[in-house]
Amino acid sequence: MGDAIGGDSGVVKLKPSRDARARAGHPWVYEGEISSVRGNPPDGSIVAVCSGSGSFIGRGYLNRASQIAVRLLTWKDEPVDNEWFARRLQDAFRYRDLVAPEARSCRLVHSEGDGLPGLIVDRYEGCLVFQFLTLGMDIRKDVLVRTSLELAGLKAAYERSDVRSRQYEGLEQQRGFLGAPFDASSIQIRENGFALDVDVAGGQKTGHFLDQRENRAALVPYCRGARVLDCFCHTGAFAVHAAGYGAREVLGIDISEQALETARRNAALNRLDGVCTFQAGNVFDTLRQMADDAVARRSPKGRFDMIILDPPAFTRSRATVDSAARGYKEINLRAAMLLGEGGFLVTSSCSHHVDEPTFAAIVESALADAGRRARLVEERTQAKDHPVMAGVPETRYLKFLVFRMI
Repeated sequence: MGDAIGGDSGVVKLKPSRDARARAGHPWVYEGEISSVRGNPPDGSIVAVCSGSGSFIGRGYLNRASQIAVRLLTWKDEPVDNEWFARRLQDAFRYRDLVAPEARSCRLVHSEGDGLPGLIVDRYEGCLVFQFLTLGMDIRKDVLVRTSLELAGLKAAYERSDVRSRQYEGLEQQRGFLGAPFDASSIQIRENGFALDVDVAGGQKTGHFLDQRENRAALVPYCRGARVLDCFCHTGAFAVHAAGYGAREVLGIDISEQALETARRNAALNRLDGVCTFQAGNVFDTLRQMADDAVARRSPKGRFDMIILDPPAFTRSRATVDSAARGYKEINLRAAMLLGEGGFLVTSSCSHHVDEPTFAAIVESALADAGRRARLVEERTQAKDHPVMAGVPETRYLKFLVFRMI
């Protein structure tokens, strides 16, 4: 297997004062950190990266159209060819055999978390779903798909590169079959023993939020006999888990009626439709109305025993962190007002620009403003098949907190 692009096609030299991060192992080299590019390498090709003094740092792929001009792949003086990619993929797949040995639906490749920046590979039972987020991965699509399918022993593949971030790489959005067609709109998976219907062709992300799998399982001690409100419930994965773990009543709210149709189907698949109900609505408005109604009845606390807050990312840039913080504060404040004594606030954020201390401080401020005291029961992050790479804080993005009202 040779390199489909070629060997080193150029050398990128960094500015003397801007090479420390790359030398320390961070894979991103910004355009402003580059002193010179020798050899006129084409975008997408493998380049050697050198320090300001000229010493070798590593190899990665180049894209002048992106602010992240080079994404480093290796810090060893080794060829980055098709065999190299096959080894990295094999290592990623073996890691899942270690941390999620029984999961037939999980993330197999997590971009920078697996040393393959710009590549996402999710498995849903007998199907692989790919996202090629960068030019360097997009031009190697054929070999990456072929090798991944061989390693997984599967044939069905679908592409969900329909993400806005591709525009920053000079790429158009892509979606479709990577081989023979199959029913990509309805794949039934099992997660923690529950059946869930996944639409890999039209669902959010690659069809399902696999990163919350372990967090959903962590709710088992807290659900028995509980009245549960699942906010931003999407296709009902948290709701189904809560009901399956013994909740007596679960109400799911989401703004998407299409997602709620799947949520109702998922509840029925698990014979939990008698416990779970779902309604369309804006969570901000619904929580505010519920809290106002409770105050008007002079019974502000105790409507629910557990409230789950799993919103989409409220910010995708540092410029809007303050706005995101206000959003997180609002929903956690209203939720705290609706919980009974001993009730559980289960709250999360997938905005990586809002770090763990900041998110915890936002929730604690909301609790204080609601006049509630609470114990922090659990502090969790994304499932282990979404690995965090040491020294790359961007790979740790999911915050998941469980508080118990006292």
